[in-house]
Amino acid sequence: MQLPVTLYRDEDGWFVVECPVIPGCASQGRTEDEAIANIREAIALCLEVRREQGLPPVIESRTIDVPAVA
Repeated sequence: MQLPVTLYRDEDGWFVVECPVIPGCASQGRTEDEAIANIREAIALCLEVRREQGLPPVIESRTIDVPAVA
C-alpha cells in the first residue's frame, strides 16, 4: 500500500511527518530516515485501530487548483 506523507522540519530541528489521509496519524524523528521509519510504524498502528473501529482505512483526499497569490 502506498500512502502520501508530508515531511517538514520544525523550529527545533526535528523532522515532522504526517499521513494526511489518516486523521491524527503523525510522527517525528531527528533525521528524515528516522521520521520515515517512525511514520511507517504509526501508519500500521493507525490502520489497525481504524480496522478495529470499523472505519475505512483512509479518508478521501483530493487535489484542487488554487489561484496564485501575488
